[in-house]
Amino acid sequence: MPENLELKASSRSLVEALRTAGKLGARREGVLRQTDTYFLTGADRLKLREIRGDHVELIFYRRPNASSVRYSKYTVVSVSEPARVKRLFSKLFGIRVIVVKKRILYIYKNARIHIDSVKGLGSFIEFEVLVLHGKRQAESLMAFLRKEFRIRKSSIIGGSYSDILLRQRRRGIHRA
Repeated sequence: MPENLELKASSRSLVEALRTAGKLGARREGVLRQTDTYFLTGADRLKLREIRGDHVELIFYRRPNASSVRYSKYTVVSVSEPARVKRLFSKLFGIRVIVVKKRILYIYKNARIHIDSVKGLGSFIEFEVLVLHGKRQAESLMAFLRKEFRIRKSSIIGGSYSDILLRQRRRGIHRA
């Protein structure tokens, strides 16, 4: 399975994040409108990602929910019949939660920079550094990105957007 080094943090200013990505010379890949349907699969994660106007993929991943930089192993499979897959997996596993977001995607070296606006949650920045040249290189690039984007330790988030949404629902918090 491929491996990423990941970090997710709340963002005070999407404008500043966009400016920083541009200053670094990161390549803007576009704006993705994504709907992620998470299925009830225990500790591992399985989601169907629908990217409006583009494609659909099934993503399985395994990672700790640490509020820090963390490694993730994942598998991505293209889906040609998303409605059938969603119905089947909904029956097999049940739906955990649905996450809707607008993602501005940048590529910098072997890193994906996600500047996200998540429905009901707010604004975030996420780094996914592909472990292509060893863990030391991935960790060095992650440290560089963290410094350049001025990510404070207190803004780092453990878990996924699905976890945050579910926590808010349990507490009765609903944001538009």
